[in-house]
Amino acid sequence: MFLFDTITDTNFNFPGQQSLYKGKVREVYGLENDRLAMIATDRLSAFDVVMPRGIPFKGQILNQIATKMMAATEDIVPNWLIATPDPNVAIGHKCEPFKVEMVIRGYLSGHAAREYKSGKRQLCGVSMPDGMKENDKFPEPIITPATKAALGDHDEDISREDILARDIVSPADYEILETYTQALFKRGSELAADRGLILVDTKYEFGKTADGTIVLIDEIHTPDSSRYFYADSYQDLQDSNEPQKQLSKEFVRQWLISNGFQGLEGQKVPDMSDEYILSVSERYIELYEKITGETFVKADTNNILDRIESNVNSWLNTH
Repeated sequence: MFLFDTITDTNFNFPGQQSLYKGKVREVYGLENDRLAMIATDRLSAFDVVMPRGIPFKGQILNQIATKMMAATEDIVPNWLIATPDPNVAIGHKCEPFKVEMVIRGYLSGHAAREYKSGKRQLCGVSMPDGMKENDKFPEPIITPATKAALGDHDEDISREDILARDIVSPADYEILETYTQALFKRGSELAADRGLILVDTKYEFGKTADGTIVLIDEIHTPDSSRYFYADSYQDLQDSNEPQKQLSKEFVRQWLISNGFQGLEGQKVPDMSDEYILSVSERYIELYEKITGETFVKADTNNILDRIESNVNSWLNTH
């Protein structure tokens, strides 16, 4: 008997609803008055593949971390957020998303480390120094963009030069995206340091509002979009060539790899038992509490879809 309901799919019909887009984890409802309602589901994506089972409270955790981090960065970068009427829901300004994710890396970890280990010394047109080992700090953070994939597709590395040559983003807009990405990573690193953490790498997504303003959208500094290390043990672990203790969903990726899955053609997602699903949920709660410094309060998961619909409708009827 599973203990909690999860959200793995939604099909709401909100007042003034005009569209519905389903991403890997979030479902975005277009509303009248140039507004969007973004539902953070409990879907888990790894290697750009959506796992068959949801993770209890994962959507709430991502939505609430993103909300807190947007509030903590709105003085340096404008964002799309207007309100959060439900633990799993954010309502904000409708934007035309840029078709790139701005990935920024302060350390040789994750995808960058895997590419480096294969012998590559360039990632997205950016050089990586020789002589580095996994999880070493880069001399300066590097921006390694990715094209934004639809549900079920793989994000792909892309260089700044290709983005401009293919006219995916204009040169003037791309300059702003780079500037915002660097400013957000600097602030995020400071916020992490206050919690005894290192912000290793992360991604940011941006869009343009109806009046042409470039704003931060989607999630920010969550364990799905970011990787954190513990600051107090970082150097000792590097010096002894041991793996870093991570605050990210890398633990899921490593479990999948150990069970023969990396999202490659012909590979089957391994079965996830109730016990494993609950252990992932507990790890996400740990991540929330460490990143925010606050105790996680579980929302009521009885009739979770009814709760969301009621809360969003109530907000829309008064705004």
